[in-house]
Amino acid sequence: MKFHEMDINEVEKALDADFSSGLSMEQATKRIKQLGYNELEEGEKQSALLLFFSQFKDFMVLVLLAATLISGLLGEYIDAIAIIAIVITNGFLGFFQERRAEKSLQALKELSAPQVHVLRDGEWVRIPSKEVTVGDILRFTSGDRIGADVRIIESKSLEIEESALTGESLPVAKHNDPLHADNPGIGDMENIAFMGTMVTRGSGTGVVIATGMKTAMGQIANLLQTAEASDTPLQRRLEQLGKILIVAALFLTVLVVVIGVIQGNDLYTMFLAGVSLAVAAIPEGLPAIVTVALSLGVQKMIKKNAIVRKLPAVETLGCASVICSDKTGTLTQNKMTVTHLWSGGKNWTVDGVGYEPSGQFYHGENPIQVQEEKSLQQMLLFGMLCNHSRLINNEDDIALDGDPTEGALLVSAMKAGFDRDKLLNEFTIINEFPFDSARKMMSIHVRDSGGRHFIITKGAPDVLIGVSESILWEGRLQHFGTDMAGKVQDAINTLASKALRTIAIAFKSVPADTVILSELEAEKNLTFIGVQGMIDPPRPEVKQAVKECKEAGIKTIMITGDHVITAKAIAEQLGIYTNKSKVLDGKALANMSVDDLEDEVENVSVFARVSPEHKLKIVKALQNRGHVVAMTGDGVNDAPAIKAADIGVAMGITGTDVAKEASALVLLDDNFATIKAAIKEGRNIYENIRKFIRYLLASNVGEILVMLFAMILGLPLPLVPIQILWVNLVTDGLPAMALGVDLPEENVMKRKPRSPKEGVFSRGLGWKVVSRGFLIGAMTLLAFMIVYHNDSSKLSYAQTVAFATLVMAQLIHVFDCRSEKSVLSRNPFGNMFLVWSVISSLALVLVVIYYPPLQPIFHTLPIAGKDWLLIIGLSSIPTFLLAGSFLARKTK
Repeated sequence: MKFHEMDINEVEKALDADFSSGLSMEQATKRIKQLGYNELEEGEKQSALLLFFSQFKDFMVLVLLAATLISGLLGEYIDAIAIIAIVITNGFLGFFQERRAEKSLQALKELSAPQVHVLRDGEWVRIPSKEVTVGDILRFTSGDRIGADVRIIESKSLEIEESALTGESLPVAKHNDPLHADNPGIGDMENIAFMGTMVTRGSGTGVVIATGMKTAMGQIANLLQTAEASDTPLQRRLEQLGKILIVAALFLTVLVVVIGVIQGNDLYTMFLAGVSLAVAAIPEGLPAIVTVALSLGVQKMIKKNAIVRKLPAVETLGCASVICSDKTGTLTQNKMTVTHLWSGGKNWTVDGVGYEPSGQFYHGENPIQVQEEKSLQQMLLFGMLCNHSRLINNEDDIALDGDPTEGALLVSAMKAGFDRDKLLNEFTIINEFPFDSARKMMSIHVRDSGGRHFIITKGAPDVLIGVSESILWEGRLQHFGTDMAGKVQDAINTLASKALRTIAIAFKSVPADTVILSELEAEKNLTFIGVQGMIDPPRPEVKQAVKECKEAGIKTIMITGDHVITAKAIAEQLGIYTNKSKVLDGKALANMSVDDLEDEVENVSVFARVSPEHKLKIVKALQNRGHVVAMTGDGVNDAPAIKAADIGVAMGITGTDVAKEASALVLLDDNFATIKAAIKEGRNIYENIRKFIRYLLASNVGEILVMLFAMILGLPLPLVPIQILWVNLVTDGLPAMALGVDLPEENVMKRKPRSPKEGVFSRGLGWKVVSRGFLIGAMTLLAFMIVYHNDSSKLSYAQTVAFATLVMAQLIHVFDCRSEKSVLSRNPFGNMFLVWSVISSLALVLVVIYYPPLQPIFHTLPIAGKDWLLIIGLSSIPTFLLAGSFLARKTK
């Protein structure tokens, strides 16, 4: 039922309620049995054990588990134990990360009021909010949290802050009149109070129209349950890599068996040899190094005011192509600020940031002294007097205690040098007529130090025009006729066109012996002074961040519950909206399917007056267009879309617990510009992952080809299994981890985002892996053949030379992996972690070769000095041969 369209008598009848005495206990119990308790349901929870085992469903992990099984069957127990240790460690890391990730519904439950005032059997009682049911009459006052969705019956200056649902921080004035708007959004339902929202002013009563999962908050809870988190691009790429490795391993097994049988070898022996080689093809350390690289990325993010809650999100940020950003508190400061003023035919502007009480007033381009402009001075002074807000100085910020609109008026007066405490010594407030949504005004009766009495009124400009009989115009009182009202209205329209919220100030003198008892008597025959225009201004650093994102090929879209004009104006200031882009509002979105929206979404840069369902629809439409979507926000209303996006970003200061728990990334400083820094870090982390995949796979290709070519040529195996394992887990591991912390290459934020469909081996990586791997394998085999040919009785010595050549070739090749171009294009000492890891790996190899107790285990012998010249010469060829060809192409 559309309760917002009904008058209160129709609502009473439709709900079978009794506004005078409320439900009886018997009625309430019956309805609770029928409709259920007023609480948010939770979806099925995954047990801790199932969550742990789910870490092993990843394809790459399954490949490693298969490798473990085969290694065990072949008797390679050290190999099997090493792999299983890596897999279990990865499993625990993922388990502890995700254990904290699904608490959104618990945070939502905490937003529901634990106790409410309800009318039962003709008496007001306090009961737990879960026992409220449809038809109950609730009473609420300033500071109360609404316990269910209610239709307002009575409103006394009632204002409710709904930012948890709409994202907008300005309180909404509530009334009990029917609404006749078509498909109004949550922010437009001025006669409904929603579960979980907070009363900031006044009091009221209402009848419960929805409880539990039927409330607006409940619908968000349902969206959170049904919103599916998508696989990250990195997870998809590693799965693709795992499949390639499986195919390669099976192919190698078959190839070795066929070659061996053709050469007359035993089928069983050849099968074991083929399987052993296939196991060597898998880089056992890869998942561990990916996890370590992501974890190091997380530490870097923390230093840049971003907390990563889900490890793969670090990399996903790097390929974001669209950022869907909430407006209030994310792109803007969430601090209403007066920027334009008008009085008596003159316009002024004032600068300043947030609630900082300092700023300069201007008339046109020229700075002015407020004391020289009497009407401006009077408007600011009266705006400060007719005001309840105050500023609180915290250690690192200035906070507002009170209504945001009143806060803006207070700060604008403070910028002119006024102090409210001093003013209250000069002016005595005799009486006050509070603001209410019917009058749209607030008035005070004051006496100044000279004994003169005034009524000061602030409120909606159109209302004050109607109750004013004169106006201050160019310093003189003039009659407020039709012509003058038209000029004032033009000024108001000009401010409104700049998306400014306008508040008018008026006053009148009254005789000292006058006793004013009613608003009606106070608020008539006023003198109109002027209008202050205010807006929640953009954060100063956001415009540059949006520009840099644009240069990086990332589109920023504003999604807000605010009005179209305001949203468009802010978006234009930030460079988000241009003449070529469109603005869509909630009404248009409600009539569009996801498919319809897909056709439009590429051209839209601002979505205004949207609901949570709309946000989810926008994210889905963008994802269907192939975009990697980052969704930022801070309210409960943002949580479903944050969860459904490829990467959800929540605000750490103003963000609700629900938004944080649904997100993958939390910004500690609530700053949109921090996202840009995180994207840069994310891009670099992915490039670093590509670097060590290139390094590890080229090394493994080299190992495989050494063994394969030796079999084809009928030679003894140049490497024994323990040497291959040592190279894969120890020698390769340290440099690969050092590549994971490599600094970004130049212009990392000038490139377009990667396509989510981009494969692991794109941009020539596959060729680099094969070509370098081939050369590493060929040089290793050549070193083995030269030494073995000289003295075939020294097989272990020839294998040791091959082992050293393989390691040296890989340690030189690791510097080539730092650049997409060539080893010569970057300073080798630009990553000192890499330099020290190479030195450490070399030292470990020398220990294995020259330390007698380890020689029997690794089947090594001490290498003579002359053979080190052969090793260094051959191991340099794979890297510097290709570097030379790169330089030759560059010179041409």
